[in-house]
Amino acid sequence: MPEGDTVWQAATRLRAALEGKALTLCDIRVPAFATVDLTPGPVDEVVSRGKHLLIRVGDLSVHTHLKMEGAWHVYPAGARWRRPSWQARILLGTTDAVAVGFQLGVVEVIPREQESAAVGHLGPDLLGADWDEQIAGANLASDPARAVGVALLDQRVMAGVGNVYRNELCFLRGVHPATPVAAAGDPTAWTDLARRLLIANRDRVVRVTTGDRRRGRSTWVYGRAGKPCWRCGTLVESGSLGDDAAHERQIFWCPNCQPPLP
Repeated sequence: MPEGDTVWQAATRLRAALEGKALTLCDIRVPAFATVDLTPGPVDEVVSRGKHLLIRVGDLSVHTHLKMEGAWHVYPAGARWRRPSWQARILLGTTDAVAVGFQLGVVEVIPREQESAAVGHLGPDLLGADWDEQIAGANLASDPARAVGVALLDQRVMAGVGNVYRNELCFLRGVHPATPVAAAGDPTAWTDLARRLLIANRDRVVRVTTGDRRRGRSTWVYGRAGKPCWRCGTLVESGSLGDDAAHERQIFWCPNCQPPLP
C-alpha cells in the first residue's frame, strides 16, 4: 500500500532516471492533458511531498498521486513492462530509460507557480527537508477530541502516514486508534516515532515495523486480524474508523496491549 516511504522511493528512482536529462518521450494518457508535450525538457527536479510527487520541467510540474493502486516504474529503453499497458497513465522517456506511471489516482500538469494549490495544504513532510516536529505536534494536538487514529491519517497534520503506519504507530504507542488525541499522550512523541518509522523503511523493499523481516512477521497488527499478538498472544481485532462513513478505513489493534478507553 503506497505511503510516504513508497513515494519517496519512487522519487528516488525517477530522479536517477530523469533529472537533468532531456525527454525524448512524453505520453500522458489522461484526456485533459493528452496534448501536453514536455519534450525535450530537460527534467529539472523530482520532488516527493508526503504521498504526492512533483516532476518539474521548465515552468510546468507533473503532479501525481498514487492513491491505493498506483505505482511508478522505471525501465531500460525497450524493456518489457511488469504491468499491462492499459494501466499506464503517463510515460516520460529519455534515450536510456522510460518512467511509467501505472494506475495513478491523480495525473495533472500544472504551472510550477501553482504547486501550492496541489500540495500547499500538507503538513510537514516526514521525509522532507521541511520536517518540523514541533509544527507537526501542534497540528496533531489542535483537535484534542478527534480520534488519534483519524488524526494520523490527516495529511494536513503531517504528510506521509497511511493506513499501515497509522495502525502500527497506535500499537507501538500502546493506544487504541479511537482514543482521543487529548488522552493519547505527548503529540511530539507520536510525530517523532512516525518519522523514525518512515526513515527506517525508506530504503527497504518490504516495510518492517517489528524489526523482523521474515515473511508474515513484518507488522505488529496491520493485516493480522484473528492472529495472535506478537507481544502478548491475544488475538488481534479489526474494525473501521474515520471522521465519517465515507472516510472510514480498517483498523487493527490488540485488545490487551491497546485497551479501548472505558
